[in-house]
Amino acid sequence: MVISVPRLVLAAPSSGSGKTTVATGLMAAFASRGLAVSPHKVGPDYIDPGYHALATGRVGRNLDAYLCGTELIAPLFAHGARGCDLAVVEGVMGLYDGAAGEGELASTAQVAKLLRAPVVLVVDASSQSRSVAALVHGFASWDPEVRVSGVILNKVGSSRHEEMLRKALDESGVPVLGCLRRAAQVDTPARHLGLVPVAERRSDAVDAVGAMAEQVRRGCDLDALYALARGAGELSGAAWDAAAAVVSSPPPPLPVPTLGAAPPDPRHRPERPRPHTPDGLKDRGTGLRAAPRIAVAGGAAFTFSYAEHAELLTAAGAEVVTFDPLRDEQLPDGTHGLVIGGGFPEVYAPELSANEPLRKAVAELAFGGAPVAAECAGLLYLSRDIDGQPMCGVLDVSARMSERLTLGYRDAVAVSDSALAVAGTRMRGHEFHRTVVEPGAGAAPAWGVRAPERRVEGFVQQGVHASYLHTHWASRPGVARRFVERCRTS
Repeated sequence: MVISVPRLVLAAPSSGSGKTTVATGLMAAFASRGLAVSPHKVGPDYIDPGYHALATGRVGRNLDAYLCGTELIAPLFAHGARGCDLAVVEGVMGLYDGAAGEGELASTAQVAKLLRAPVVLVVDASSQSRSVAALVHGFASWDPEVRVSGVILNKVGSSRHEEMLRKALDESGVPVLGCLRRAAQVDTPARHLGLVPVAERRSDAVDAVGAMAEQVRRGCDLDALYALARGAGELSGAAWDAAAAVVSSPPPPLPVPTLGAAPPDPRHRPERPRPHTPDGLKDRGTGLRAAPRIAVAGGAAFTFSYAEHAELLTAAGAEVVTFDPLRDEQLPDGTHGLVIGGGFPEVYAPELSANEPLRKAVAELAFGGAPVAAECAGLLYLSRDIDGQPMCGVLDVSARMSERLTLGYRDAVAVSDSALAVAGTRMRGHEFHRTVVEPGAGAAPAWGVRAPERRVEGFVQQGVHASYLHTHWASRPGVARRFVERCRTS
């Protein structure tokens, strides 16, 4: 199979240069021309893809060579870009910045090379003039395999400033494909973990994306950018397919009791037992559920998820339904398993706490032995409380906000058998939070982490797997397959 989707990578010398504004504006501007635009983001970030999706009407997808491996970058790209006229890939940090101590791994430069895509450098020109030529020359010449094919000047102060910048860049050999003036109306609000997600400010976000698109239309040469994208090299290989990935993954071992799980605190056990599954939901020959229903948390408090997770669960035979812990007072009818991803429960702690019926329903499901996969925000939601606000009480831990930012890639190994993985399973993940749970690990920890320091973290308790670690299941499709099989038999 040959992948020939026109594509661009938007990179920058450093964070804060305006990549998200320019990339999102480009996506929206091209989409307004009637093009089907496929949005992508280098790295693990969940928030930027939400703005990309708003700009294009398509799911924003991540391309992370650390979490998924270099071999999956082109297949995952092709999966997302299937049937599209153009793909725009927003980079991460500076062009050559990647996983700490790992060379080019997970950098925008590496992904651009793996995709054979031209790079357009977004430069914050607010405090320079002729020096911009030296900056661009350095980035363009650092790695001959990285094709820096154009520059978009951002935060330009005046017509005179623009003239000086363009004159300097005439000598660099890298064409100027856009020049954007300072514009406060395209700014997006941020807080302790970056931009505020689209789901929390949808109306304002729509206006902001519209302003980004208008600024790009006025300041960029869209025809030249599209021509550059069409010059991207062809890629060979098949697009990633969730069904094929699940079939090729190792079959999950038969269910076994969770090893070393701490008994639940009776103070937090729901009074009512978990209802039995109606016989009609089971295959009469095997006693297994033909299509277990897995509820996935969403809404403003739980916005962090990779689209491939739901696709893998569906491919493994599950019915995936979403619910909003801020609004829904009960889990979806017939829920057999629960996935609670990342987000901002600390921001919505009072509202989550006030929804006592749902908190009790989640605890009832978990204490009944149903599989529950919780990452970061999900871990906090399963705790006793967040800064004194009662949560589900599934885990005998307390969570609180912290001044310290925990951030970085992690190389991890499963310590305990769980609904997600057998002990010894290796996975790579990412941590990104300003909260602390105490204690940080249970009697049966979820993961052993090697760096930056050796430690165990997380909790395996009955069917619950809860951890701060964000993982990308495309790298280990057997995780989704095992979770669905556990939902069939629990």
